Amino acid sequence: MPQIINTNIASLNAQRNLNASQRDADTTLQRLSSGLRINSAKDDAAGLAIAERFSSQVRGLNQAVRNSNDGVSLAQVAEGALGESGNIVQRMRELAVQAANATNSASDRKALQSEVNQLKQELERIATTTQFNGLNLLDGTFQAQKFQAGANENQTISVSITGTRIDSLANNTRDTVASGTGTGSIATASGTAPTENNLDPQNLTISSSLDEQTVAITASGATAESIAAEINKKAETTGVTASARTSVDFGPLSASGTVTMKLSTGDGNEATVSAQISDVTNIEALAREINASSGKTGITAEVDGGKMKLIQESGKDIVIEGFTNNGGGTVGLESSSGDTTTLTAGATDSARIAGEVTFDSATSFAVSSDVGGATGLFAATTAYGSTTETLADIDISDFEGASSAMRVLDSALETINSIRADLGAVQNRLESTIANLSTTAENLSAARSRIQDADFAAESANLARTQVLQQAGLSVLAQANARPQQVLQLLQG
Repeated sequence: MPQIINTNIASLNAQRNLNASQRDADTTLQRLSSGLRINSAKDDAAGLAIAERFSSQVRGLNQAVRNSNDGVSLAQVAEGALGESGNIVQRMRELAVQAANATNSASDRKALQSEVNQLKQELERIATTTQFNGLNLLDGTFQAQKFQAGANENQTISVSITGTRIDSLANNTRDTVASGTGTGSIATASGTAPTENNLDPQNLTISSSLDEQTVAITASGATAESIAAEINKKAETTGVTASARTSVDFGPLSASGTVTMKLSTGDGNEATVSAQISDVTNIEALAREINASSGKTGITAEVDGGKMKLIQESGKDIVIEGFTNNGGGTVGLESSSGDTTTLTAGATDSARIAGEVTFDSATSFAVSSDVGGATGLFAATTAYGSTTETLADIDISDFEGASSAMRVLDSALETINSIRADLGAVQNRLESTIANLSTTAENLSAARSRIQDADFAAESANLARTQVLQQAGLSVLAQANARPQQVLQLLQG
């Protein structure tokens, strides 16, 4: 081969290989010092893009875990406050039960109402001041709030908390008492008591936020008690319960004398009552006889001067038969629906009074019947919506108020317990979300590591190799640089 000086091919080759081993050594040292296989896009362009996407997901998931933990904390704050709200409502109900007892005087009930008023204010204070990071939780404004429980948009969990202010806690109710309807009506007075009331078989449709159900009333002349029982069979699905009660105003008598009549509920349990009435403005004697027989008939009497109210608390029909007054007088009857009739001795001396049904629920509802008017539960076949009785309005200073307060407070407790159950479910869901997010973040981190992180065993081996190559390259370069000196021997010839 020719002997040349200007171009040392061997030296250039040695330099190129030395530079390559130097670059490899630099890359290996960078990976070992940073712990990353990919330190710039030139190391692995596609791998860098994939690793960065994984990083976004991992960081988003870790933040979502923190978000979910904050959501659990928020739910715990709200649920803790609701626990005390429930205790307050329980105490108010206890006071209502106490106030409904006949042993309490008016001043006693007034004192009980004073405590109820204080408890109302505290319940309202809890509802309006319970906060988490400045957000009101129980005043009804925390609706459809979204917790970001994922790394990407719209990966949210929506949470709503029903308000527990005293004007929000309420019982929803609807009764069947209306003029011209079959419930609370009086079957036409005659010489013998009708064998059944005016109600026809019909289908009731109850619609609530929980479900819609049809209740079939198959018997003709069904009592309010039996209708309420059929409705309550579907209460677990509709959330709507029913109660029944029968009442009728008796009096005043048109003349004094000995009044005799037979009372029953149409089921065979009957009693004949008789009393001497000397003053038609005072029929307490007759009321005492009726109450003395109430253990057998289930019918009680509440007297108010010359009138009294006959009551059957479970909703059975009230049947009056054989009314007589040796003074020759008559007596008027008026039912809860406004129906009226007159009992006359020896003629139209018997009557049958149907009871009324009251629907109650902690949530709003609507009810309708496919039979309207005088033989139906309602005046028309259209749907009738519920009305509200709020906790803010309860007053236990008299018997009627205490009794109705229990119904409202029961619904308030049901609402509070339902909210607590929802919050408990949200906490469990968020905890499951946290577990899932943590697992996903861990697996994505592992996937990113396999792409991005340096393998120290492999890189250490590469470092050792490149160091040897560098040393060899330097030695070879030195020898290559010395080769042109051989040409001098030709010149010295």
